[in-house]
Amino acid sequence: MPHSLKRKFFALTASLATLLGTSVQAQDLAPAWQPRSGDGWVDAWLGDINRYGGRYREPFVDEMVRYYGAPRELVGELLDRRRWTPGDVYYACAIAQVLGRPCRYVVDEWDRDHADGWGAVAQRLGIKPGSADFHKLKRGFVPTYDRWGRPILIDSELRRDFPNRPFRDVETPAPAKASDAKAKDAKAKDAKGGHAAKPGKGPAKPHGGKQAPAKGPAGKGTAGKGQD
Repeated sequence: MPHSLKRKFFALTASLATLLGTSVQAQDLAPAWQPRSGDGWVDAWLGDINRYGGRYREPFVDEMVRYYGAPRELVGELLDRRRWTPGDVYYACAIAQVLGRPCRYVVDEWDRDHADGWGAVAQRLGIKPGSADFHKLKRGFVPTYDRWGRPILIDSELRRDFPNRPFRDVETPAPAKASDAKAKDAKAKDAKGGHAAKPGKGPAKPHGGKQAPAKGPAGKGTAGKGQD
């Protein structure tokens, strides 16, 4: 099939799937897995790669080996022994391809520190949101999906590269603010009794400014009486 016809075929397939309400649109990710790439569109389609790789393991592994240069043994190790998701495996190898480095290099960088997600890892490696390398990283999703024969909706940033594709933007979640984290910690401490109660006011004074006598255990005044 000529390349131009192939592109039109995939565009038509994606359009029909969208109209019919099928799963062409990447679904919301489960809260337990958040790649935090810094781009909502990337996060959404990494979640879709999780679904594809979980169901069609061999085509997924073949893609990583043939087109991203990942050793088959490494991909198997990440998926099986180390319990990586297909989305994580794909993104590590895609970043490595943009950098011209082996996939294992990015895997090691992820292992070193990934507390802030893939966005922070990519920036440490020199790929910043909005840069040419980040655009190349996003653009790489499309030929991968074409080889899988799986429709994909591009976003506005990719329309210049793929003008005949259906598109839909995905909102990028705002990063958590430090003040929000402090507020949550304060609420947690309150719930656990971490804050000491505020001291109460002193004994009430009767009218006229004189202090009322303190009451003893029996409820009678003790002022002026000595100790036995």
